[in-house]
Amino acid sequence: MSRYWSDVVHRLTPYVPGEQPVATHPVKLNANENPYPPSPRVVEAIRRELGEAGESLRRYPDPTALKLRETVAAHHGIRAEQIFVGNGSDEVLALTFQALLKHDKPLLFPDITYSFYPTYAQLFEVEYKTIPLDDSFAIHIGDYATPNGGVLLPNPNAPTGRPLPLAEIERLVARNTDSVVVIDEAYVDFGAESAIALLDRYPNLLVIQTVSKARSLAGMRVGFAFGHPALIDALNRVKDSFNSYPLDRLAQVAATASYEDDAWFRDHCAKVIASRERLAAGLTALGFEVVPSAANLLFARHEGYDAATLVLRLREREIFVRHFKAPRIDQHLRISVGTDAECEILLAALRDIFSAYIG
Repeated sequence: MSRYWSDVVHRLTPYVPGEQPVATHPVKLNANENPYPPSPRVVEAIRRELGEAGESLRRYPDPTALKLRETVAAHHGIRAEQIFVGNGSDEVLALTFQALLKHDKPLLFPDITYSFYPTYAQLFEVEYKTIPLDDSFAIHIGDYATPNGGVLLPNPNAPTGRPLPLAEIERLVARNTDSVVVIDEAYVDFGAESAIALLDRYPNLLVIQTVSKARSLAGMRVGFAFGHPALIDALNRVKDSFNSYPLDRLAQVAATASYEDDAWFRDHCAKVIASRERLAAGLTALGFEVVPSAANLLFARHEGYDAATLVLRLREREIFVRHFKAPRIDQHLRISVGTDAECEILLAALRDIFSAYIG
Protein backbone atom coordinates (compact mmCIF):
# COMPACT_ATOMS: atom_id res chain seq x y z
CA MET A 1 0.00 0.00 0.00
CA SER A 2 1.25 3.47 -0.87
CA ARG A 3 0.06 7.02 -0.45
CA TYR A 4 0.54 7.35 -4.21
CA TRP A 5 -2.20 4.84 -4.99
CA SER A 6 -5.39 6.16 -6.55
CA ASP A 7 -8.73 5.74 -4.81
CA VAL A 8 -9.66 3.07 -7.38
CA VAL A 9 -6.59 0.97 -6.52
CA HIS A 10 -7.32 1.24 -2.80
CA ARG A 11 -10.81 -0.19 -3.39
CA LEU A 12 -9.82 -3.01 -5.75
CA THR A 13 -9.95 -6.70 -4.93
CA PRO A 14 -7.84 -8.10 -7.81
CA TYR A 15 -8.68 -11.27 -9.69
CA VAL A 16 -6.53 -14.25 -8.69
CA PRO A 17 -5.49 -16.34 -11.73
CA GLY A 18 -4.95 -20.08 -11.62
CA GLU A 19 -1.55 -21.04 -10.26
CA GLN A 20 1.22 -21.82 -12.73
CA PRO A 21 3.10 -24.31 -10.55
CA VAL A 22 6.84 -24.77 -10.54
CA ALA A 23 7.05 -28.55 -10.20
CA THR A 24 8.98 -31.38 -11.79
CA HIS A 25 6.06 -33.27 -13.34
CA PRO A 26 2.86 -31.46 -12.40
CA VAL A 27 -0.59 -32.79 -13.21
CA LYS A 28 -2.04 -29.37 -13.89
CA LEU A 29 -5.83 -29.44 -13.63
CA ASN A 30 -6.37 -25.99 -12.17
CA ALA A 31 -6.56 -23.46 -15.03
CA ASN A 32 -8.95 -25.05 -17.56
CA GLU A 33 -6.23 -25.27 -20.19
CA ASN A 34 -6.57 -27.75 -23.03
CA PRO A 35 -4.49 -30.88 -22.32
CA TYR A 36 -3.51 -31.22 -25.99
CA PRO A 37 -1.15 -29.09 -28.13
CA PRO A 38 -2.65 -26.87 -30.84
CA SER A 39 -3.08 -27.86 -34.46
CA PRO A 40 0.24 -28.49 -36.26
CA ARG A 41 -0.89 -25.81 -38.72
CA VAL A 42 -0.55 -23.26 -35.91
CA VAL A 43 3.10 -24.11 -35.31
CA GLU A 44 3.84 -24.02 -39.04
CA ALA A 45 2.09 -20.66 -39.43
CA ILE A 46 4.22 -19.16 -36.65
CA ARG A 47 7.38 -20.51 -38.29
CA ARG A 48 6.39 -19.00 -41.64
CA GLU A 49 5.67 -15.64 -40.05
CA LEU A 50 9.02 -15.59 -38.26
CA GLY A 51 11.00 -16.65 -41.32
CA GLU A 52 14.75 -17.06 -41.04
CA ALA A 53 15.50 -13.83 -39.18
CA GLY A 54 12.16 -12.79 -37.73
CA GLU A 55 12.09 -9.86 -40.18
CA SER A 56 8.32 -9.32 -39.83
CA LEU A 57 8.61 -8.64 -36.09
CA ARG A 58 10.14 -5.20 -36.67
CA ARG A 59 6.83 -4.00 -38.12
CA TYR A 60 3.58 -3.36 -36.30
CA PRO A 61 0.79 -5.93 -36.77
CA ASP A 62 -2.48 -5.20 -38.54
CA PRO A 63 -4.45 -3.20 -35.93
CA THR A 64 -7.75 -4.54 -37.29
CA ALA A 65 -6.62 -8.21 -37.62
CA LEU A 66 -8.59 -8.29 -40.87
CA LYS A 67 -7.43 -11.70 -42.15
CA LEU A 68 -8.20 -13.29 -38.79
CA ARG A 69 -11.63 -11.68 -38.64
CA GLU A 70 -12.42 -12.78 -42.20
CA THR A 71 -11.38 -16.36 -41.39
CA VAL A 72 -13.46 -16.46 -38.22
CA ALA A 73 -16.41 -14.84 -40.00
CA ALA A 74 -16.35 -17.55 -42.66
CA HIS A 75 -16.22 -20.22 -39.94
CA HIS A 76 -19.34 -18.84 -38.24
CA GLY A 77 -21.21 -17.71 -41.35
CA ILE A 78 -21.25 -14.03 -40.36
CA ARG A 79 -19.52 -10.83 -41.58
CA ALA A 80 -16.10 -9.54 -40.57
CA GLU A 81 -17.62 -6.25 -39.41
CA GLN A 82 -19.53 -8.22 -36.77
CA ILE A 83 -16.27 -9.30 -35.10
CA PHE A 84 -13.94 -7.54 -32.66
CA VAL A 85 -10.59 -9.04 -31.64
CA GLY A 86 -8.63 -8.44 -28.46
CA ASN A 87 -5.75 -9.67 -26.34
CA GLY A 88 -7.64 -12.60 -24.85
CA SER A 89 -11.31 -12.62 -23.91
CA ASP A 90 -10.43 -10.96 -20.59
CA GLU A 91 -9.36 -7.81 -22.45
CA VAL A 92 -12.47 -8.05 -24.63
CA LEU A 93 -14.56 -8.22 -21.46
CA ALA A 94 -12.73 -5.23 -19.98
CA LEU A 95 -13.43 -3.13 -23.06
CA THR A 96 -17.05 -4.32 -23.00
CA PHE A 97 -17.45 -3.05 -19.43
CA GLN A 98 -16.14 0.34 -20.52
CA ALA A 99 -17.95 0.62 -23.84
CA LEU A 100 -21.33 -1.02 -23.26
CA LEU A 101 -22.07 -1.82 -19.60
CA LYS A 102 -21.54 1.43 -17.70
CA HIS A 103 -25.02 2.90 -17.36
CA ASP A 104 -27.34 4.38 -14.75
CA LYS A 105 -28.85 1.00 -13.88
CA PRO A 106 -27.01 -2.01 -12.41
CA LEU A 107 -25.35 -4.69 -14.46
CA LEU A 108 -26.74 -8.15 -13.60
CA PHE A 109 -24.69 -11.35 -13.39
CA PRO A 110 -24.81 -14.55 -11.26
CA ASP A 111 -23.55 -14.69 -7.68
CA ILE A 112 -21.44 -17.75 -8.54
CA THR A 113 -19.62 -17.11 -11.82
CA TYR A 114 -16.33 -15.97 -13.33
CA SER A 115 -14.68 -13.97 -10.56
CA PHE A 116 -13.28 -11.39 -12.98
CA TYR A 117 -16.76 -9.86 -13.38
CA PRO A 118 -16.92 -8.12 -9.97
CA THR A 119 -13.27 -7.10 -10.35
CA TYR A 120 -13.99 -5.32 -13.63
CA ALA A 121 -17.10 -3.76 -12.13
CA GLN A 122 -14.95 -2.33 -9.33
CA LEU A 123 -12.20 -1.19 -11.68
CA PHE A 124 -14.51 0.60 -14.11
CA GLU A 125 -16.96 1.74 -11.41
CA VAL A 126 -19.89 -0.11 -12.91
CA GLU A 127 -22.82 -0.59 -10.55
CA TYR A 128 -23.81 -4.25 -10.41
CA LYS A 129 -26.19 -6.70 -8.77
CA THR A 130 -25.58 -10.42 -8.39
CA ILE A 131 -28.44 -12.87 -9.00
CA PRO A 132 -28.31 -16.08 -6.92
CA LEU A 133 -28.09 -19.42 -8.67
CA ASP A 134 -30.51 -22.04 -7.38
CA ASP A 135 -29.40 -24.88 -5.09
CA SER A 136 -28.28 -26.96 -8.09
CA PHE A 137 -26.26 -24.01 -9.45
CA ALA A 138 -28.67 -23.43 -12.34
CA ILE A 139 -29.36 -20.00 -13.88
CA HIS A 140 -33.03 -19.03 -14.24
CA ILE A 141 -33.67 -16.47 -16.97
CA GLY A 142 -36.76 -15.17 -15.19
CA ASP A 143 -34.53 -13.84 -12.41
CA TYR A 144 -33.05 -11.31 -14.87
CA ALA A 145 -36.32 -9.55 -15.70
CA THR A 146 -35.64 -6.50 -13.52
CA PRO A 147 -34.58 -3.15 -15.08
CA ASN A 148 -30.84 -3.22 -15.72
CA GLY A 149 -27.88 -1.60 -17.42
CA GLY A 150 -26.88 -4.88 -19.01
CA VAL A 151 -26.84 -8.62 -18.37
CA LEU A 152 -23.67 -10.72 -18.35
CA LEU A 153 -23.90 -14.52 -18.37
CA PRO A 154 -21.31 -17.19 -19.11
CA ASN A 155 -22.56 -20.15 -21.09
CA PRO A 156 -21.53 -22.64 -19.83
CA ASN A 157 -21.15 -20.96 -16.47
CA ALA A 158 -17.86 -21.04 -14.61
CA PRO A 159 -16.84 -22.52 -12.25
CA THR A 160 -19.87 -24.82 -12.37
CA GLY A 161 -19.83 -25.86 -16.05
CA ARG A 162 -23.64 -25.79 -16.28
CA PRO A 163 -25.01 -24.74 -19.71
CA LEU A 164 -28.12 -22.80 -20.73
CA PRO A 165 -30.24 -23.89 -23.72
CA LEU A 166 -30.12 -21.49 -26.66
CA ALA A 167 -33.89 -20.97 -26.40
CA GLU A 168 -33.45 -19.60 -22.88
CA ILE A 169 -30.73 -17.23 -23.99
CA GLU A 170 -32.94 -15.97 -26.81
CA ARG A 171 -35.77 -15.40 -24.33
CA LEU A 172 -33.40 -13.31 -22.19
CA VAL A 173 -32.14 -11.24 -25.13
CA ALA A 174 -35.66 -10.67 -26.48
CA ARG A 175 -36.98 -9.32 -23.18
CA ASN A 176 -33.96 -7.01 -22.56
CA THR A 177 -34.15 -4.84 -25.65
CA ASP A 178 -33.20 -1.69 -23.69
CA SER A 179 -29.82 -3.07 -22.60
CA VAL A 180 -26.94 -5.15 -23.90
CA VAL A 181 -26.89 -8.87 -23.11
CA VAL A 182 -23.37 -10.31 -23.07
CA ILE A 183 -22.95 -14.07 -23.35
CA ASP A 184 -19.44 -15.19 -22.40
CA GLU A 185 -18.79 -18.42 -24.32
CA ALA A 186 -15.25 -19.33 -23.22
CA TYR A 187 -16.30 -23.01 -22.87
CA VAL A 188 -19.08 -23.25 -25.44
CA ASP A 189 -17.28 -25.68 -27.76
CA PHE A 190 -17.37 -28.50 -25.20
CA GLY A 191 -21.10 -29.11 -25.38
CA ALA A 192 -23.21 -25.92 -25.22
CA GLU A 193 -25.05 -24.00 -27.96
CA SER A 194 -23.53 -20.76 -29.23
CA ALA A 195 -25.64 -17.60 -29.30
CA ILE A 196 -23.80 -16.44 -32.45
CA ALA A 197 -26.77 -17.93 -34.32
CA LEU A 198 -28.96 -15.16 -32.85
CA LEU A 199 -26.82 -12.18 -33.86
CA ASP A 200 -28.74 -11.10 -36.95
CA ARG A 201 -32.02 -10.97 -35.02
CA TYR A 202 -30.89 -9.06 -31.92
CA PRO A 203 -28.83 -5.83 -32.10
CA ASN A 204 -28.44 -5.89 -28.27
CA LEU A 205 -26.58 -9.23 -28.18
CA LEU A 206 -22.80 -9.48 -27.74
CA VAL A 207 -21.11 -12.91 -27.70
CA ILE A 208 -17.56 -13.31 -26.41
CA GLN A 209 -15.28 -16.24 -27.22
CA THR A 210 -11.63 -17.22 -26.89
CA VAL A 211 -9.06 -19.52 -28.50
CA SER A 212 -7.61 -20.37 -25.08
CA LYS A 213 -9.72 -23.44 -24.34
CA ALA A 214 -10.97 -25.47 -27.30
CA ARG A 215 -8.18 -24.37 -29.65
CA SER A 216 -5.28 -24.87 -27.17
CA LEU A 217 -3.95 -21.33 -27.54
CA ALA A 218 -4.10 -19.96 -23.99
CA GLY A 219 -0.50 -18.86 -24.43
CA MET A 220 -1.30 -16.66 -27.45
CA ARG A 221 -4.03 -14.52 -25.82
CA VAL A 222 -6.69 -14.07 -28.50
CA GLY A 223 -10.34 -13.29 -27.80
CA PHE A 224 -13.35 -12.21 -29.85
CA ALA A 225 -16.60 -10.32 -29.50
CA PHE A 226 -19.41 -10.98 -31.98
CA GLY A 227 -22.28 -8.56 -32.37
CA HIS A 228 -24.08 -5.87 -34.33
CA PRO A 229 -21.60 -3.54 -36.11
CA ALA A 230 -22.69 -0.68 -33.83
CA LEU A 231 -21.60 -2.67 -30.75
CA ILE A 232 -18.34 -3.62 -32.45
CA ASP A 233 -17.74 0.04 -33.30
CA ALA A 234 -18.09 0.95 -29.61
CA LEU A 235 -15.46 -1.63 -28.68
CA ASN A 236 -13.10 -0.37 -31.39
CA ARG A 237 -13.51 3.22 -30.21
CA VAL A 238 -12.44 2.25 -26.69
CA LYS A 239 -9.68 -0.04 -27.97
CA ASP A 240 -8.22 2.67 -30.17
CA SER A 241 -8.23 5.04 -27.18
CA PHE A 242 -6.25 2.51 -25.15
CA ASN A 243 -4.16 0.16 -27.35
CA SER A 244 -4.45 0.19 -31.14
CA TYR A 245 -2.38 -3.00 -31.53
CA PRO A 246 -3.81 -5.56 -29.08
CA LEU A 247 -2.80 -8.64 -31.10
CA ASP A 248 0.78 -9.23 -32.21
CA ARG A 249 1.68 -10.81 -35.54
CA LEU A 250 2.27 -14.29 -34.14
CA ALA A 251 -1.04 -14.33 -32.28
CA GLN A 252 -2.90 -13.32 -35.43
CA VAL A 253 -1.37 -15.99 -37.67
CA ALA A 254 -1.68 -18.65 -34.95
CA ALA A 255 -5.38 -17.97 -34.36
CA THR A 256 -6.06 -17.82 -38.10
CA ALA A 257 -4.39 -21.20 -38.64
CA SER A 258 -6.36 -22.72 -35.78
CA TYR A 259 -9.64 -21.79 -37.49
CA GLU A 260 -8.39 -23.20 -40.78
CA ASP A 261 -7.96 -26.67 -39.27
CA ASP A 262 -11.54 -27.54 -38.42
CA ALA A 263 -10.89 -31.29 -38.35
CA TRP A 264 -8.28 -30.91 -35.58
CA PHE A 265 -10.64 -28.65 -33.63
CA ARG A 266 -13.60 -31.02 -33.76
CA ASP A 267 -11.50 -34.10 -33.02
CA HIS A 268 -9.88 -32.61 -29.93
CA CYS A 269 -13.11 -31.17 -28.57
CA ALA A 270 -14.56 -34.69 -28.82
CA LYS A 271 -11.54 -36.10 -26.96
CA VAL A 272 -11.96 -33.62 -24.10
CA ILE A 273 -15.70 -34.31 -23.88
CA ALA A 274 -15.11 -38.07 -23.72
CA SER A 275 -12.47 -37.61 -21.01
CA ARG A 276 -14.81 -35.35 -19.06
CA GLU A 277 -17.52 -38.01 -18.98
CA ARG A 278 -15.05 -40.70 -17.88
CA LEU A 279 -13.67 -38.44 -15.16
CA ALA A 280 -17.18 -37.55 -13.96
CA ALA A 281 -18.01 -41.27 -13.69
CA GLY A 282 -14.78 -41.91 -11.80
CA LEU A 283 -15.43 -39.10 -9.32
CA THR A 284 -19.02 -40.22 -8.82
CA ALA A 285 -17.79 -43.75 -8.06
CA LEU A 286 -15.59 -42.25 -5.33
CA GLY A 287 -18.60 -40.59 -3.72
CA PHE A 288 -18.34 -37.09 -5.21
CA GLU A 289 -21.38 -35.05 -6.18
CA VAL A 290 -20.56 -33.78 -9.66
CA VAL A 291 -22.40 -30.86 -11.27
CA PRO A 292 -23.48 -31.65 -14.87
CA SER A 293 -20.94 -29.93 -17.12
CA ALA A 294 -20.73 -28.80 -20.74
CA ALA A 295 -17.25 -27.29 -20.25
CA ASN A 296 -13.73 -28.68 -20.01
CA LEU A 297 -14.05 -28.73 -16.24
CA LEU A 298 -15.96 -30.46 -13.46
CA PHE A 299 -17.28 -28.92 -10.26
CA ALA A 300 -17.52 -31.49 -7.48
CA ARG A 301 -17.80 -31.91 -3.74
CA HIS A 302 -17.49 -34.83 -1.34
CA GLU A 303 -19.53 -34.83 1.86
CA GLY A 304 -16.90 -36.85 3.70
CA TYR A 305 -13.82 -34.73 3.00
CA ASP A 306 -12.93 -31.07 3.38
CA ALA A 307 -12.19 -29.48 -0.01
CA ALA A 308 -9.27 -27.34 1.18
CA THR A 309 -7.63 -30.37 2.78
CA LEU A 310 -8.05 -32.39 -0.42
CA VAL A 311 -6.35 -29.61 -2.39
CA LEU A 312 -3.36 -29.74 -0.04
CA ARG A 313 -3.13 -33.54 -0.13
CA LEU A 314 -3.25 -33.49 -3.95
CA ARG A 315 -0.70 -30.69 -4.10
CA GLU A 316 1.73 -32.87 -2.13
CA ARG A 317 1.52 -35.27 -5.08
CA GLU A 318 2.07 -32.43 -7.60
CA ILE A 319 -1.58 -32.59 -8.67
CA PHE A 320 -3.15 -29.13 -8.91
CA VAL A 321 -6.89 -28.39 -8.86
CA ARG A 322 -8.75 -25.15 -8.07
CA HIS A 323 -10.52 -24.26 -4.82
CA PHE A 324 -12.52 -21.09 -4.17
CA LYS A 325 -12.93 -19.83 -0.60
CA ALA A 326 -16.30 -18.28 -1.35
CA PRO A 327 -19.77 -18.68 0.18
CA ARG A 328 -21.78 -21.67 -1.09
CA ILE A 329 -18.84 -23.22 -2.96
CA ASP A 330 -16.04 -23.50 -0.39
CA GLN A 331 -16.48 -27.30 -0.28
CA HIS A 332 -16.24 -27.72 -4.05
CA LEU A 333 -13.25 -28.45 -6.24
CA ARG A 334 -13.02 -27.17 -9.80
CA ILE A 335 -11.15 -29.80 -11.79
CA SER A 336 -9.96 -29.14 -15.34
CA VAL A 337 -10.29 -32.07 -17.72
CA GLY A 338 -6.86 -33.43 -18.59
CA THR A 339 -5.81 -36.33 -20.75
CA ASP A 340 -7.18 -39.73 -19.75
CA ALA A 341 -3.78 -40.49 -18.21
CA GLU A 342 -3.85 -37.30 -16.11
CA CYS A 343 -7.43 -37.96 -15.01
CA GLU A 344 -6.48 -41.47 -13.91
CA ILE A 345 -3.53 -40.10 -11.90
CA LEU A 346 -5.98 -37.79 -10.13
CA LEU A 347 -8.47 -40.58 -9.41
CA ALA A 348 -5.72 -42.92 -8.16
CA ALA A 349 -4.42 -40.19 -5.85
CA LEU A 350 -7.91 -39.56 -4.47
CA ARG A 351 -8.36 -43.29 -3.81
CA ASP A 352 -5.05 -43.30 -1.95
CA ILE A 353 -5.96 -40.20 0.06
CA PHE A 354 -9.35 -41.61 1.01
CA SER A 355 -7.80 -44.96 1.98
CA ALA A 356 -5.27 -43.26 4.23
CA TYR A 357 -7.99 -41.08 5.74
CA ILE A 358 -10.14 -44.12 6.57
CA GLY A 359 -7.14 -46.03 7.91
